[in-house]
Amino acid sequence: MAAPVLPLQQVKLPALPSTKLTPEQQYWKTFKNALLIPSPANGPINLITQPSAPSSAAAFPSLTQPPDVFTVTTGARVQIYSIRTRKLLRTITRFDDTVRGTDVRPDGRVLVTGDDTGTVQVFDVTSRAILKTWKDHKQPVWVSKFNPSDPTSVFTASDDRTVRLWDLPSQSSQRTFHGHTDYVRSGGFMPGSLASSGLLFSGSYDRTVRLWDPRVDTRAAMTFKMAAPIESVLPMPAGTTVLAAADNKIAVLDIVAGKPLHLIQSHQKTVTSLALASNGERLVSGSLDGHLKVFETTGWNVVSGSKYPSPILSLRAITSGVAQEDKHLAVGMQSGLLSIKTRLSGQQKAKERERRKEMQALLDGRLEEHDRKVAKQKQRGSGWEKRLRGHDFVGEGVDIVIEGRDRRKRAREQRWEQDLRKARYGAALDQVLASRDRTAQLTLLTALRHRSALRAALRNRDEDTLQPVLQWVYKNITEPRLVRLSVEVAMNVLDIYSGNLGQSAQIDKMVERLHRRVRDEVEMAHQAFETRGMLEMLKTT
Repeated sequence: MAAPVLPLQQVKLPALPSTKLTPEQQYWKTFKNALLIPSPANGPINLITQPSAPSSAAAFPSLTQPPDVFTVTTGARVQIYSIRTRKLLRTITRFDDTVRGTDVRPDGRVLVTGDDTGTVQVFDVTSRAILKTWKDHKQPVWVSKFNPSDPTSVFTASDDRTVRLWDLPSQSSQRTFHGHTDYVRSGGFMPGSLASSGLLFSGSYDRTVRLWDPRVDTRAAMTFKMAAPIESVLPMPAGTTVLAAADNKIAVLDIVAGKPLHLIQSHQKTVTSLALASNGERLVSGSLDGHLKVFETTGWNVVSGSKYPSPILSLRAITSGVAQEDKHLAVGMQSGLLSIKTRLSGQQKAKERERRKEMQALLDGRLEEHDRKVAKQKQRGSGWEKRLRGHDFVGEGVDIVIEGRDRRKRAREQRWEQDLRKARYGAALDQVLASRDRTAQLTLLTALRHRSALRAALRNRDEDTLQPVLQWVYKNITEPRLVRLSVEVAMNVLDIYSGNLGQSAQIDKMVERLHRRVRDEVEMAHQAFETRGMLEMLKTT
């Protein structure tokens, strides 16, 4: 009895390096549906703020949930937007000059601002009526903030090099803190365990970050010296760590130990703004290089980022709900453009859990174990049949991967397989090249190579039957996984038909086109090797 005719083993290309996004990248990619809003006066977007959560329920007993607003400061106006709808609710324009510092009280009823005239004003958010005006500062006021634990206390910082505390019923500042020797551009109330003490912080162009204790004196209780002017200072929620942006670096300062812990060097130009996201587990930074970057707050590694068309001056991760989940990513640019990206919900919660598990595994040094576990779960979900067929040959640098044979059902032998079995190699090659079945093409060419029949399949061709061969080579010679096979086919064609060149204009044109493509590929390879050499030199220096 004759042995049964078995079909050829199917051939596929090895997988390219994975371009799958990590759960962390997927999370930040869910901020979509971008809303781009130009500034009414075409001025830069100086500040984006959201009411702070109160430090204690006693300070705001009637507050059941955070207010549904955030503010955008541009030119001589403050715009108030709805978090839920992203629509402009109202605009306050009662200013004599550019507005810098803006903050909404945690209950959402009162707003405080500072402008370039040095004036500090307090507004009723609903009626836009001016409740209080202070003019103790003599130069632009860059920071105005409410105390999260005291509804009547206000903090301001100014280019007049002073930091001041105000009480809403009073007609002038209650405390003035001296010590900075240059513009004070950032500051506020310390959160966390230090909130009850009323400790303040500030950052100045005199290259210092200072902490102030109103209970002791008007002199700084602690000073950190930096290497460049301070653009932004951001305390961590626990209140024991402060982040300071100086030039293109972000310093992590330990208040308890009184020393720097870490220096983040990721941006190319000055970092202008810092914000927290994911309940304080992520740091978001914006820079004049137009890049927004996201860092995890344990090892301070970059986990995501994006590029904007203009230098970033302000940003904020807008939160919503009692759980304070990230809702919008608002970015203000030098060009006067405000970008508001909104995070998708629903199925994204599952991805958020996956993101947190992956990051925890990375921090615990169990990332490989985590990846194996995830891969095993996916394999289990794909069924036992795929697991039992996992006997494929895969090796580093291989051109072709041969799949294992599925013995469940024998497919009907195709016509080109019959021609191959009967040694009609040219006819088999003509059939697979005429089809669009890439798997069949690779399977046949691999079989011809193994049988040393590739040259026989290419012989005795006329102008019409040679064109599909040259077309296949031209199409696939730039594919890294098919370079060797394409070169072998091309070399055989040139060896067989080199003496016939010049007899067909169409064939000559195709050969010339193939020559140009190969020349371009070789030139790019040379450039890649030059780049590799330069990188190796940088590594050794």
